[in-house]
Amino acid sequence: MSRKKIEKRIIQPDPVYSNVIVEKFINQIMRRGKKTIARKIVYGAFDAIKEKNKKEPLEIFEKALQNAAPLLEVKPKRIGGATYQVPREVRGDRRLTLAIRWIIGAAKSRKGKPMKEKLAEELIQASQNTGVAIKKKDDTHRMAEANRAFAHFAR
Repeated sequence: MSRKKIEKRIIQPDPVYSNVIVEKFINQIMRRGKKTIARKIVYGAFDAIKEKNKKEPLEIFEKALQNAAPLLEVKPKRIGGATYQVPREVRGDRRLTLAIRWIIGAAKSRKGKPMKEKLAEELIQASQNTGVAIKKKDDTHRMAEANRAFAHFAR
């Protein structure tokens, strides 16, 4: 029996930059439905970026997401009792989601500063192709490259 198709929710753009991707980022940072706190963190990080780099924070944010977004990933596939790591291309929505997730995770893993400062530093580093999120992307690409022999298992 076929299931009902899940409808994608339409996310409204954020009030300050009127950008849908910034709102997605805020939603990922949000914990327990406290969106005002998540917005303070993101906008605080954007203010810190503006102070440090004297550039438009939205440019740095988009460059960071572009740099952290992976092109390839590996998916486990079980064939005849063995599990192979099969490299696959990452589609647009998932690419953006992974980039957001990795940047936020990298910012959270830093110690000793408020979240907005940690997030600002991670975004600046990701826009310059350095930092923990970029390392995660490189590791993912390396793993996909190492398992290229199993690419023929992909459907």
